Amino acid sequence: MKRLYALLTIVLLLPVLAACSSATQAPAEPTDAPADEPTEVAAEPTDAPADEAADETVDEPITLTMAAWDIATTPYWQAVVDAYEAQNPNVHVELIDISSAEYPEKVNIMLSGGDETDIITVKDIPGYSAMLTRNQIIPLEDRIAADGLDLGVYSGAAEELTFEGSIYALPFRSDIWILYYNKDLFDAAGVDYPTNDMTWEQFDEVAREMTSGSGADKVYGAHFHVWRSCVELATVQDGKNTVIATDYSFMQPMYDMVVGMQNDGIIMDYGELKAGNIHYSGVFKNQQVAMLPMGSWFIGSLIAAKNEGEIDFNWDVVKFPHPEGVEPGTTAGTLTSLAINANSKNPDAAWDFIKFYSGIEGAKALAATGNLPAMRNDEILAIFAGLEGVPSGAAEALQTTVVRLELPMHPKVGAVEQILNEEHELIMTGSVPVDEGIANMTSRISEALAE
Repeated sequence: MKRLYALLTIVLLLPVLAACSSATQAPAEPTDAPADEPTEVAAEPTDAPADEAADETVDEPITLTMAAWDIATTPYWQAVVDAYEAQNPNVHVELIDISSAEYPEKVNIMLSGGDETDIITVKDIPGYSAMLTRNQIIPLEDRIAADGLDLGVYSGAAEELTFEGSIYALPFRSDIWILYYNKDLFDAAGVDYPTNDMTWEQFDEVAREMTSGSGADKVYGAHFHVWRSCVELATVQDGKNTVIATDYSFMQPMYDMVVGMQNDGIIMDYGELKAGNIHYSGVFKNQQVAMLPMGSWFIGSLIAAKNEGEIDFNWDVVKFPHPEGVEPGTTAGTLTSLAINANSKNPDAAWDFIKFYSGIEGAKALAATGNLPAMRNDEILAIFAGLEGVPSGAAEALQTTVVRLELPMHPKVGAVEQILNEEHELIMTGSVPVDEGIANMTSRISEALAE
């Protein structure tokens, strides 16, 4: 008799157990789905009220992990995480700290070993290229389309991350190239300040006008740091070419200009800069140069130097100079982006976080820490420009029309960059004439790409 009662109890409980299982296992309804759009949750038969089932899933605590670098000295990581967690109290984001110098190698080892860290911060294009060609991160275009995200807010940066029709990461930070200038030196020389619509030809003319003195008292009209990007970025501003090519003749006019400025003593000698390991920050802070094309990251360094009494002169910024016929605000830059690990167990939650970090709220939190978000509008730039010490010209100078990547997406980008670095040094030290160096770039890189 007891066995009969037990069997009857099981039979009576089966429908209840099935209903409970259905309610707890149904996926959460997307919060941004149109109200009149049917969802899987609504279609799923369950004895539990639909709202109760959805709330139970949405409120379930979840921990996301995210790979980042130098967390203790990079305040924007935690600032944006805090902003997200404030709006999503059921989500905890755990930052996995890796040193900046070791980051690319360690992330590669992690992903190759099947690590399940949910969100991967993509530091540079070579790393991005390696991750997607190894299928270590997932394509995002379906999610972007489903949520109706407008990638145009990134001023062309998202297109630069697109490879063979797919995009695998969203940008959240973008340092761009702008022009720094010493206002006191311009005032003393009686020369008009640079403008936000300066061509490279005009830059050359102003640099020559600002060059004065000799020996230890010499003021150079401009400065080009030893990085090849300081010269080569200007050659791709028009969007007709990239630094990965099979014909580099398009770079010759810019190299001719810079080498000519060097030969005429308008800029410092590349060989001396290289041999002396002379940094661009020192020559600008020491008022040895009037103009400096450099990345937006230098703003923070100059603000700190002013606050600490290291410098006491007035400086400002304008947009990066541009080739004739190219719209002002067209510049080059670096991207930091976020991707979802192909082994993540929480891809939907990871996507929600990435949308926030790369969106308007994340951009505001990032700007408040003195860093430039990839998404920049008047409101975001006003936050950045309103920080103490930011020069008055920053709000306009940081408005971009198009941002070209320093290195575009390509499977062989690492090999190409090495060749470009080698040939750049040979040209700038006078070891080879400009036309010969350009020809060497063309032949060597053509061979590398054909392999």
